[in-house]
Amino acid sequence: MPILMQGNAAIAEGALRAGVSFYAGYPITPSSEVAEIMARRLPGQGGIYLQMEDELASMAAIIGASLAGARSLTATSGPGFSLMQENLGMAVMAEVPCVIVNVQRSGPSTGLATRPGQGDIMQARWGRHGDAPIIALCPSSVQDCFDQTVRAFILAEKFRCPVVLMPDQVVAHLSEGLELPGEVTRSERSRPTCSPAEYQPFAAPPGEIPPLAEYGSPYVFHVTSSMHDETGFSRSDPETARKKNLHLHRKLHDRVEDIAEVRYYGPDRPGVLVVAYGITARAARAAVQGDEDAGVLELATLWPLHERRLAEVAGSARLVLVPEMNLGQMVHEMRRIVRHCPVHGLHRADGEPIEPEEIARAIRDSGGEAR
Repeated sequence: MPILMQGNAAIAEGALRAGVSFYAGYPITPSSEVAEIMARRLPGQGGIYLQMEDELASMAAIIGASLAGARSLTATSGPGFSLMQENLGMAVMAEVPCVIVNVQRSGPSTGLATRPGQGDIMQARWGRHGDAPIIALCPSSVQDCFDQTVRAFILAEKFRCPVVLMPDQVVAHLSEGLELPGEVTRSERSRPTCSPAEYQPFAAPPGEIPPLAEYGSPYVFHVTSSMHDETGFSRSDPETARKKNLHLHRKLHDRVEDIAEVRYYGPDRPGVLVVAYGITARAARAAVQGDEDAGVLELATLWPLHERRLAEVAGSARLVLVPEMNLGQMVHEMRRIVRHCPVHGLHRADGEPIEPEEIARAIRDSGGEAR
């Protein structure tokens, strides 16, 4: 039977059921409920909760906890996510599994701290300097908050990388029915089978996932944020850098079919395709309800993009509309992928969600009404 739960609470519940044992964070609107629930419940389950002095330290703490073998989590929003970028880059470079919740609010800077936005989409992808690919998931319901959190931990451990969960403020503070499963799937990280003397923490064929030992185990190893070879020690020659960067890219993008989730609602060959994510995807579904010519493609995974599936669904469209609570981010990706028809953006950046009627009106105004 469904129980009534808030999105942020569902995220915390999903993390606990996924086996999180370490939380470090700094309270910030509109993600604070995640920290509050973790502070109450995690110590009672044998885990550790730390309130850090800031988000830089929070990110550093969950990296260290993960290297010690813990499933680790932090939650933040807006300016806090900006502060995490440097250490998030270290987690990418050192291939450290961890989960970061970024409840998106309206910016820039402090912005409208209690109002929704979807302006962090490109920051999640490109916020770190260098080529630092990442997995980013975007829930659109309370059930999704739970399910996607569980999936975030599975992906983090499987691909040995940080995973960012990106609900917007509306989804995070929405209360609706949640079906809790009897048990959830947990993915254990791959651990070394060689002797401690033979272990190299970053040794794997290109694109494969190297096994990860734990600090405190017989496997003694070095981790650095600098460019490094299979041993984990710094090397700055071009060949080492080429191999490392290619590996970080390939281990995610070569497996996009396993990582990226898109959800399509509508006819087999839509004439009008609305591409959306988060709460805006729900508005889009309401906007095209009853229209036999229009469909909605929801990006449940923001990065890496499932470009093949996007192009496939858009193949019959004479119009693609991308509504976003920002001034235009994902729309540019869709224009890159879809070349055969117009791709229009519908943007709102005033702290208010996009309403179904706005999407329906944009379709009509763009000449995309059913034919």
